[in-house]
Amino acid sequence: MLIANPNSQGMVFGETAVFLFIFLVGAYYFKKAIDQERKLHRQQKNFLLSVTHELKSPLASIKLYLQTILKRELDPAQQKSFLTNSLKDIERLDDLVENMLLATKIESNLYTFPKENFDLSELVNSVAGRLQGHTCSSQIIKLSVQQGISLQGDKFALTSVVTNLIENAVKYSPECAEVLVTLKRMEGQIQFIVADSGIGINDQEKSRIFDKFYRVGSEDTRKTKGTGLGLFIVKQVLDKHQASIKVKNNHPSGTVFEVTFNANAN
Repeated sequence: MLIANPNSQGMVFGETAVFLFIFLVGAYYFKKAIDQERKLHRQQKNFLLSVTHELKSPLASIKLYLQTILKRELDPAQQKSFLTNSLKDIERLDDLVENMLLATKIESNLYTFPKENFDLSELVNSVAGRLQGHTCSSQIIKLSVQQGISLQGDKFALTSVVTNLIENAVKYSPECAEVLVTLKRMEGQIQFIVADSGIGINDQEKSRIFDKFYRVGSEDTRKTKGTGLGLFIVKQVLDKHQASIKVKNNHPSGTVFEVTFNANAN
């Protein structure tokens, strides 16, 4: 009768255990990769649907305004109103296209972020004034801008930062609610702050809102327009300018985005 060598049995069991461990680890990471791929595919699908909607909505509006002008005898005041609204929709399309192009260039490392010295106070006033025209008739964007603040940076990319943050605040706020936009210089720093009284962002999502395609809430409950590119662009551009951004809770409700530039670096 042959008796198995205990050392041989131990080696077999040891090799089997190692094999099972490697197999389970591999299966875990394979499943994780598949889940991530599915999530990315779902996000890209939602992005395409959002972009399609974002493009079609202003285009349909512009088409309707122009058709009305051509088919009906309108007085000059009505024509001016329709043309003004058409220009607002064209600006919305322009912002959307610029966001998509900038996001693509940043991710492909094709954008060089050319720097120049420019008036940041003037930029904030200009963007806020333009976006006010897209909101309700009452004044909802409240400005507290210290004049004469200059910054050295990429004016085009930073315009996108200011636009996305203010537009986001308006988008997620109740109709005609106040959005406070602040620009100030203090203790060697420049602070740009946008505070809204909207739905707010829970703590679990705050670390994810700057991811590409990510949008607050679920696809079933989300009602606001958007592509999930705005905050991704904001974070990428600010990183290139060695600037920081903090996300805080507003009180009693809403969110505060606080951007800080090093004024001494200008």
